[in-house]
Amino acid sequence: MLPDMDPGLAALRHHGDAEVVEPGMLDFAVNVRGTAPPAWLRDRLVRQLDRLGAYPSAAAEMAARQTVARRHGRAVEEVLLLAGAAEGFAMLPRLEPRLAAVIHPSFTEPEVALRTAGVPIERVVLPPPYELDPALVPAEADLVVLGNPTNPTSVLHPAATIASLRRPGRIVVVDEAFADAVPGELESLSRAEYPDLVVLRSLTKTWALAGLRCGYALGSPEVLARLVRGRAHWPLGTLQIEAITACCEPDAVRESDERASQIAAERTAMIRLLTDAGIEVAQPAAGPFLLLHVADATLVRKRLREKGIAVRRGDTFPGLGPDYLRVAVRPAAQTRILLDALQEVMR
Repeated sequence: MLPDMDPGLAALRHHGDAEVVEPGMLDFAVNVRGTAPPAWLRDRLVRQLDRLGAYPSAAAEMAARQTVARRHGRAVEEVLLLAGAAEGFAMLPRLEPRLAAVIHPSFTEPEVALRTAGVPIERVVLPPPYELDPALVPAEADLVVLGNPTNPTSVLHPAATIASLRRPGRIVVVDEAFADAVPGELESLSRAEYPDLVVLRSLTKTWALAGLRCGYALGSPEVLARLVRGRAHWPLGTLQIEAITACCEPDAVRESDERASQIAAERTAMIRLLTDAGIEVAQPAAGPFLLLHVADATLVRKRLREKGIAVRRGDTFPGLGPDYLRVAVRPAAQTRILLDALQEVMR
């Protein structure tokens, strides 16, 4: 927390990595698969190390944008490389909205960026089961921000419902940081070339690149030009550019979809184990995480931490109270460890 940061904003900046306080903890708090990139990706990054003495290549950046464009059936002018999707959130104030509607419960970083810049915010809080209702969005909002699938509820909103948010003079921003964890990227708007729609994508979760910060935005050239106004020169490093290129090539996309299918199977098994034990899980769920409704969740989280298990608190997400936890989808063996510990600490 920065010393001059408003306490309310500081709570919104809470992230799952803050829950993993000791090395070796069983991590259900952070939505990253694995602890390191796969060998083929690591090898490609290692080969770039000898090029770090030079500034990032403009040709390599263009090649990365072309690869992303082909991956989503877009023009290269509709691709903006990002140092993680979070950089895209930090750019949103450059759109100079008069009123931003932020759909909650959801990832809070967009609201932090907008509030810090002095943008008026209208929170649109969805009640359980957290399905998107366009009628709740104020008509005067000229910027609407939402996640799909949504963190932390794991709800996947229909693409048609999101598209219905479009209005003259309004920009809709969809955070698709976890879209590649959905088999077939169902309901993704990454190929929808609406001039008033921006899609933010992340590569850090599926490929264990959180420490490298890799992502991109898809949108009209006019809107992307507004986002990059005042951006620093060489905004991405050589390793980031290489990682984005590698993870958007056809073989990687196929592997990503295979990983998504594995996540879906693990999620189904995880829901069954938890619900059979009487633990309330928000459903339907489509993301690589689950939202749990647990009495005395603050105490439960503390006791789980004492047992070496990290889970994500839910009370920092607007619209959720103190009785919620978010857990990343993990293989059944790890889920059973979590379940045994939950049953013990909840007695």
